[in-house]
Amino acid sequence: MKEILKTIVAFLLAIVARAVVHRYRPTIVMVTGSVGKTSTKGAVAAVLEIRFFVRASEKSFNSEFGVPFTILGVKNPWGNPLAWLQVVKCAVGLLLLPNHYPKMLVLEVGADRPGDLAKILRIATPHAVVVTRLPEVPVHVEAYASPEQVREEEFSPAYALPAAAPLIISADDPYTLDSAVRLPSRILTYGTSTDARVRIEECDFYLEDGKVAGMQAVVREGGEKRKIIVKGSVGVTQLLPCAAALAAAEAFGIPLEGAVKALEGYKPPPGRARLFAGVNDSIIIDDSYNASPAAVEEALATLRIFPGAKRRIAVLGDMLELGRFSVIEHERVGKLARDSSNLVASVGIRARAFTVTSGDAGTLVFEDSKAAALALPGLVKAGDVILVKGSESIRTERIVEALLANRADVSKLVRQDPEWKRKQ
Repeated sequence: MKEILKTIVAFLLAIVARAVVHRYRPTIVMVTGSVGKTSTKGAVAAVLEIRFFVRASEKSFNSEFGVPFTILGVKNPWGNPLAWLQVVKCAVGLLLLPNHYPKMLVLEVGADRPGDLAKILRIATPHAVVVTRLPEVPVHVEAYASPEQVREEEFSPAYALPAAAPLIISADDPYTLDSAVRLPSRILTYGTSTDARVRIEECDFYLEDGKVAGMQAVVREGGEKRKIIVKGSVGVTQLLPCAAALAAAEAFGIPLEGAVKALEGYKPPPGRARLFAGVNDSIIIDDSYNASPAAVEEALATLRIFPGAKRRIAVLGDMLELGRFSVIEHERVGKLARDSSNLVASVGIRARAFTVTSGDAGTLVFEDSKAAALALPGLVKAGDVILVKGSESIRTERIVEALLANRADVSKLVRQDPEWKRKQ
């Protein structure tokens, strides 16, 4: 009964959202891919707001429910009947009354199972598409026949583009490049590759008062060169959303200088390699939003080269929704953890493979995030750098919360809404 009701509500939301799009005809920029969508969406919106009245998806609202909520400009009502009444009121007002509606929508779109993006594309057709990374083993692969099917679905918004419309893709991703050559789109590339139209180079940690405070790089576009700084998060992956945003700026005629200035206020979303002061003078890299093999690999690469660490600790939760790839990917990532850290702590049943293959690194095994949150604070020493990462349902933000030196920082963590907190 619950699934039937959910299907009916999704169907009605789609009809209303499609009607709103038809009435106001906003320019729609879709952000798709398997990694980094939410960060990229935020950076793209920050740049486009220079010239347009923009509305972007809140948080990671990228589903058949989240996209209509963004189009309607309402918050997720969860199970609150009064909030659903507000959704109805807003929909009626948009369709029947004059409104100052956004000229541009930046919509994050994602798929958990086959056909999800087809449903979204029936609601709204993109005028520009930004594709992030499509890795070899993508998240949600257990719901698909193959990784190729996942990549094809994640790339599918690009097939809906009109001829010569902007298609912004990673120059570092062979799957995206191979798919893009089939299309008559205006292709703009970004990344670290020398072939990228918007190229980031000289990537390094950004320091303030001798301490790591973010990332910095030089960005080149055509004959121009600018410096970009992303504060509060670490890893080359935190710079890529800015490069994608600068490519989007070029697509819509926004000069590089102005676009770079707009990014000065950009901050990666919660749970994306955010830096926090930890207990006992330690440093936390809070990457607790989610975990896929590609994302964990990048996080471990950052931990391995983090400057000044006396001890590197990788706290890694299960990587879920990998299906038949789960065992081999957990074992592969475990070997990377061994090379990147002095101590590996696993959280969850699948994550035990991280410690089995951790070689010379010390190991700790925890059944769940609550057990890890109780034990780890007493083990942390001055100068430790602690990476915390795991799939959403593992709730590794609980571990970050327990490790924080400043309790006020709890509000900056992922999944702090009352609805999530009730799931403790």
